Amino acid sequence: MADRSPPHCHLRLEWVYGYRGHQCRNNLYYTAAKEIVYFVAGVGVVYSPREHRQKFYLGHQDDIISLALHPERVLVATGQVGKEPYICVWDSYTVQTISVMKDVHTHGIACLAFDLDGQRLVSVGLDSKNTICVWDWRKGKMLSMAPGHTDRIFDISWDLYQPNKLVSCGVKHIKFWSLCGNSLTPKRGVFGKTGDLQTILCLACARDEVTYSGALNGDIYVWKGINLVRTVQGAHAAGIFSMNACEEGFATGGRDGCVRLWDLTFKPITVIDLRETDQGYKGLSVRSVCWRGDHILVGTQDSEIFEIVVHERNKPFLIMQGHCEGELWALAVHPTKPLAMTGSDDRSVRIWSLIDHALIARCNMEEPIRCAAVSTDGIHLALGMKDGSFTVLRVRDMTEVVHIKDRKEAIHELKYSPDGNFLAVGSNDSSVDIYGVIQRYKKVGECAGSTSFITHMDWSLDSKYLQTNDGSGKRLFYRMPGGKEVANKEELKGIQWASWTSISGLEVNGIWPKYSDINDINSVDANFMGQVLVTADDYGIVKLFRYPCLRKGAKFKKYLGHSAHVTNVRWSHDYQWVISIGGADHSVFQWKFVPERKLTDSLHIAPQESLVDSNSEESDSDQSDVPELDSEIEQETQLTYRRQVYKEDLPQLKEQCKEKRKTAASKRRERAPINSIRLHFVHGYRGYDCRSNLFYTQTGEIVYHVAAIGVVYNRQQNTQRFYLGHDDDILCLAIHPLKDYVATGQVGRDSSIHIWDTETIKPLSVLKGYHQYGVCAVDFSADGKRLASVGIDDNHTIVLWDWRKGEKLSAVRGSKDKIFVVKINPFTPDKLITAGIKHIKFWRRAGGGLIGKKGYVGPMGKIDTMMCAVYGWTEEMSFSGTSTGDVCIWRDLFLIKTVKAHDGPVFSMHALEKGFVTGGKDGVVALWDDTFERCLKTYAIKRAALAPGSKGLLLEDNPSIRAISLGHGHILVGTKNGEILEVDKSGPITLLVQGHMEGEVWGLATHPHLPICATVSDDKTLRIWDLSPSHCMLAVRKLKKGGRCCSFSPDGKALAVGLNDGSFLMVNADTLEDLVSFHHRKDVVSEIRFSPGAGKYLAVASYDSFVDIYNVMSSKRVGICKGASSYITHMDWDIRGKLLQVNTGAKEQLFFEAPRGKKQTIPSSEAEKISWTSWTSVLGSCCEGIWPIIGEVTDVTASCLTSDGTVLATGDDFGFVKLFRYPAKGKYGKFKRYVAHSTHVTNVRWTHDDSLLVSAGGGDTSLMLWTHEMEGHRESRQCDSEESDLDSEEDGGYDSDVTRENEFVYTIKALSTNIRPMFGIKPHLQQKEPSIDERPPVSRALPQPEKLQTNNVGKKKRPIEDLMLELVFGYRGRDCRNNVHYLNDGADIIYHTASVGILYNVATGSQSFYQEHTDDILCLTINQHPKFINLVATGQETQQICQLLHLVFMCGMQ
Repeated sequence: MADRSPPHCHLRLEWVYGYRGHQCRNNLYYTAAKEIVYFVAGVGVVYSPREHRQKFYLGHQDDIISLALHPERVLVATGQVGKEPYICVWDSYTVQTISVMKDVHTHGIACLAFDLDGQRLVSVGLDSKNTICVWDWRKGKMLSMAPGHTDRIFDISWDLYQPNKLVSCGVKHIKFWSLCGNSLTPKRGVFGKTGDLQTILCLACARDEVTYSGALNGDIYVWKGINLVRTVQGAHAAGIFSMNACEEGFATGGRDGCVRLWDLTFKPITVIDLRETDQGYKGLSVRSVCWRGDHILVGTQDSEIFEIVVHERNKPFLIMQGHCEGELWALAVHPTKPLAMTGSDDRSVRIWSLIDHALIARCNMEEPIRCAAVSTDGIHLALGMKDGSFTVLRVRDMTEVVHIKDRKEAIHELKYSPDGNFLAVGSNDSSVDIYGVIQRYKKVGECAGSTSFITHMDWSLDSKYLQTNDGSGKRLFYRMPGGKEVANKEELKGIQWASWTSISGLEVNGIWPKYSDINDINSVDANFMGQVLVTADDYGIVKLFRYPCLRKGAKFKKYLGHSAHVTNVRWSHDYQWVISIGGADHSVFQWKFVPERKLTDSLHIAPQESLVDSNSEESDSDQSDVPELDSEIEQETQLTYRRQVYKEDLPQLKEQCKEKRKTAASKRRERAPINSIRLHFVHGYRGYDCRSNLFYTQTGEIVYHVAAIGVVYNRQQNTQRFYLGHDDDILCLAIHPLKDYVATGQVGRDSSIHIWDTETIKPLSVLKGYHQYGVCAVDFSADGKRLASVGIDDNHTIVLWDWRKGEKLSAVRGSKDKIFVVKINPFTPDKLITAGIKHIKFWRRAGGGLIGKKGYVGPMGKIDTMMCAVYGWTEEMSFSGTSTGDVCIWRDLFLIKTVKAHDGPVFSMHALEKGFVTGGKDGVVALWDDTFERCLKTYAIKRAALAPGSKGLLLEDNPSIRAISLGHGHILVGTKNGEILEVDKSGPITLLVQGHMEGEVWGLATHPHLPICATVSDDKTLRIWDLSPSHCMLAVRKLKKGGRCCSFSPDGKALAVGLNDGSFLMVNADTLEDLVSFHHRKDVVSEIRFSPGAGKYLAVASYDSFVDIYNVMSSKRVGICKGASSYITHMDWDIRGKLLQVNTGAKEQLFFEAPRGKKQTIPSSEAEKISWTSWTSVLGSCCEGIWPIIGEVTDVTASCLTSDGTVLATGDDFGFVKLFRYPAKGKYGKFKRYVAHSTHVTNVRWTHDDSLLVSAGGGDTSLMLWTHEMEGHRESRQCDSEESDLDSEEDGGYDSDVTRENEFVYTIKALSTNIRPMFGIKPHLQQKEPSIDERPPVSRALPQPEKLQTNNVGKKKRPIEDLMLELVFGYRGRDCRNNVHYLNDGADIIYHTASVGILYNVATGSQSFYQEHTDDILCLTINQHPKFINLVATGQETQQICQLLHLVFMCGMQ
């Protein structure tokens, strides 16, 4: 079997040739250490000219297009392109990430700039609105955001002399921004008569509100405030791309190839024309300049970087070169020297020295070059061209040997034979031509077997065979030199290949990911000696595989850096380096090959880290070669917690049923019942799919969760208190370090985390908005201020919160695989661990992002699935429990050793002051010393050890342990079976709480005269519960199958249980021993009932749509009720025991006579008169009102009537328990409703004396007891009850004015339909209709259409004088309240109308105005605080969700 592990060697990026000059500006600077920082492809480069050395920042995953240097010149900010682009701030010394800013921009980040003190960063997006954002970059927090302009913005800068002012410029505009509060407000620059309106490419700010900017025509425009005051004409001959300010003055660089230096008042100092220097050439265009002291850095369009020393300005020094714009495909390596040859669509061929990291020769050809090859003696270099010709040059002096054109389409591959006699040339005409080298490249053969373009070729070692690949994925073989195709497979068996660059074939099967296109991988090259293979693909990734690589989905190491497709990759002649070239980024990467890495070298983690794990050992088929997952974990990974309908959808669903509501609202409906219920006790604990969710509180109570409830259990009094803030399954629970607050996370479409107080049971904070589907893990930091949470979305998003403020600090995609646990480092709250399926990751916070590294297990190790993790006694020590029973001990991210702790998975661990405690699937609790060297003590959870005070019975010995916690001299243990146990240090075990195990609970019956009830569940157990204050399980019995129903006989001595295989049994109600059993049906028995009185008959209903009637005494079937068209759901006897009422899944209500089972048709008016022994039906006119408006979406699953016949309790699929008055006639009755169950409530039953209501939850496995509070009992706590599905409207509570105002919709005007278009270009000038999401926001502040402005400038008309607002008649009273106030002790009155705030002076009758709003003001308030006298806030309507709030100083309305 082939080894599928990744190779143990790896690659380290050593050099990158190139600089991104095209489409970017201002991206080249000196750092404080006099190093040069720039970027190319997806890599930030720090180059030291003194040492001729490069360092790389690899935190991006796509092309970097913008760069800014911090004022202290050590930190660098870079922005990338992409669907979800982000900004990284990194250190140029260490090349480590300091902060990440994300989640705001789309498409890409065009410009970046730091402010004067370096605290804030501004960024401009590439989206349709060119959004501008201001960040507090250390926190990764956005401070302000505004749409920048409708057209591209090219440069942005902070005004370094005025705080909170920015300037941006771009296509035909310049804008001056002021940042006030969190709002950015622009003012457009006024060009006036001084200069033409044109595109501004770059800018720099100076003192006294002066701004200098470079224009497209080569002029410098000088602005004072927002007005253009003068122009410096002809500063450059063409567009000025870059402007850089320093202490001495300003440097500008333009398309004319000149660099000009200016003094501080913009008087010219000197000009340097790079085209005229030694290294210059025609067409040189400057994209970036940086002036520091006597050195000037210049970056050009064609990927060169020059350094100029001012006093020798005619001798610029060329420090970096690369290919110019155009795809780069051709790559060849010299057979004996450390040289690489590349050729590109820029028509140049270049030779690079891999030792000196420099360009040593270049030659320009007539045509774009697509491939290259060097002859075996290293004398000739052959180049294949895009036009179908090929040229051979002498390597020595780059002179032409021959130029041959035999083909019309591009030559994509050529190779010399190992003996040096032949050159094979493959073209897009799908043929390979063979040329004789010695015969001056005369054509000697042709291979014509392919049907598609030729992509790769390899010669055999003896030069007798050639293998080819073509675009259709075919691999063909030819005899050389004639070119005859080899059909016989036998002939091919012994061939040894001189090289392997073929992408198809048995040897490289494993390089293909599943579901990939044949053209995804562009190039491979095998290193036969090192038995490794390097590949280049369309996703910008260079991968390292073992060679040969036989099995599909092999594992690999991957390296990022190229941004788009990597077109070619080759080993150097001595296998020291790998050279890879990028197509669109036209850069050349040189990677150092590091053979078998040893742990002793600190090499094994390169100094960079990247956001995408570069060292990924993962492959597409991680699952197949790992030991089988433990069955419990397997089950758990398959749970998705997705719901068809979430509780959040209720309002929408009700909205959809509007018509029904209207008809219903007109009818008079029954009031809700006066009685109410209160949650009293819950049997159950969520252990089957949750871990570490059980803790002691400060006061010694126990906190845990089940269904949608947080439970605080007092073990002395055996009472529970409940946190009922959640409305769906809680999946995780963490306790604050002070043990007084708890965080719980739930399932939901937009799932929430609640932090609540265990004493007062009140919520302190609710966090929403970042997790989809649910939250599966939470953890508090050691100082209690932060909270980490993990979602169950596909990326398992990790979020770090400041929970008191409800603010998200950082977020990141955690892992594709399920995460089971998150832990914050107790020593530094900026670090955390997550662990889960086949991974453990160590994260550190960087601004708004988190940067993760995988745990490193050494070259031979495999990472297990991790179930739990804790931090140890120092910052870098951590411990994790695996699915195989080991505890892994980590220092930083390195695995130091593993200790065998349990048989089967370690599900929970807990760190103590000295030592640890672990619990596993083997049902053993183990105490360890603080290094995990000695196991001090173990406790096995066994029935024999149960102490006499236990509240129930252990179902089995050694249950799987899911949670463990210490405190108050005890160990608290939660099991998979839903039990909570307290283990005394001396050994005895007390059972405190228990519930059903995993599986739905449906069967529920209450005893006819004792406070006990019976339940039966899919977990194959039948249980008897004590409902009196002792609240415990009295008896349990395992069944051979799960069950769905049960019923006590009228005397309470027998208990009938229906099972899922169609059988049922009767057992003794005390001992649970069998009395009798029957098996007549194949499908689930869904309901079972004794007839009243003596209990003579037993009716058994099944999903086969029949009801069987048995005579209990003779144990014989005496009747069958036929006629139901669907499965039976509910069944009740009448008082005489002669009539059965049956409900079916098709919503039929049927009647049958006992004992024979004859069907009866009874009209509903008659049926109402019948007295029933019990009422558990959900159909019929008496309970029409219990069906909700959205009855199509959800079912009422159960009902039960009190014995006095007044209150009907129901359970439904939404997890609501509701109380209705009985009879609930008429549709949509009013009710009280209670949330505690998470998904469907499967059954409800009142006890014999109506004092308790018992409800069973389906998937949440819990059994809940509710106290019935009769009339006259004051409700001690408000439930969200009185509402019915129709809210208050039918009570006629609205006055006509209120109704009118209630129906105001502010969005109609101009927002959804443009009655008054307030933006954009006149329709006849529009190029295209902006799509909905591109539409600029409605705003009056946007400028006039540009056409008009140009005309104005051209005709030199007198500008229209400004209008001044003098008086406004009117006041907005029709739909606003509390919006008139006195100010200044009654001297002034403040109010609003339209979009104006008005200050009216009572004495003079004059008005002054606040006019910054752009739409109707809807509300106004004044600040009462003496410190903020005269401060007013007004809010307007706008299309953006965020309403604008303006704070205004009223002293003169500025």
